Amino acid sequence: MDFGEVSRRGLVLLGCGKMGGAMLDGWLGDGLPPAAVTVLEPRPSPALEARVAAGLRLNADLPADPAVAVLAVKPQMMGDALPRLAALGGGGTLFVSIAAGTTLAALEAVLGTGTPIVRAMPNTPASIGRGITALLGNAAVDAAGLALAEGLLAAVGRTVRIGSESELDAITALSGSGPAYVFLLIEAMAAAGEAQGLAPELARTLARATVVGAGALAESAGATPAAQLRADVTSPGGTTAAALEVLMAPGGLTDLLSRAVAAGAARSRELAG
Repeated sequence: MDFGEVSRRGLVLLGCGKMGGAMLDGWLGDGLPPAAVTVLEPRPSPALEARVAAGLRLNADLPADPAVAVLAVKPQMMGDALPRLAALGGGGTLFVSIAAGTTLAALEAVLGTGTPIVRAMPNTPASIGRGITALLGNAAVDAAGLALAEGLLAAVGRTVRIGSESELDAITALSGSGPAYVFLLIEAMAAAGEAQGLAPELARTLARATVVGAGALAESAGATPAAQLRADVTSPGGTTAAALEVLMAPGGLTDLLSRAVAAGAARSRELAG
């Protein structure tokens, strides 16, 4: 992306753990000068501290009028951390929050109702540049602000714009928590392979490679529905059909995932108050 205004006015990153660090790596890799970035992180990693030599500002005074401030602290830390940036609220600085469960209203209560704020929900594959992030802005965000936020978040994967904050609870439960469901699937497949007599390491290798390969195939298929891809590998009366009959039975995988995502969305709503 074009970091022109961000390079000139600066960017503040509040929190630099795994997700914040992944975004920082993406921005710097895309050409954002380290000297344009101020990171506020009470427990900086050695890798982050090493960037100071290149000009990155670590736990330094805030720039007077940064173009954007990215809020990447854990939700439970937001109450203590956000007031440090309250002086930047009011309209001059775009705020981008990736904190799950912290609503636009809660952010506006600290930063001011005239503050442009984008709320976003990335997921952990962002750490390798393969994440997907849903985002939306409050009433103070204009088209340029939303495009800037989208460009920054694109540094760690794909982005999708949504129209309602209420959608974020379901998105948190689907794509935000979704990688954990896939990891559990890999565990379960490997355990099932072991139960059929495979050596543990072989079962783990086969399960992991199968999920990774199937995901890549789904991605390469573009708009082709997953149901069609499933049908393509399912011969009538064959081994796949026998297995899917179990997985797709009432109470099977489809019902379990529906209940799991519903539980995650309910918890997201609880955390948001």
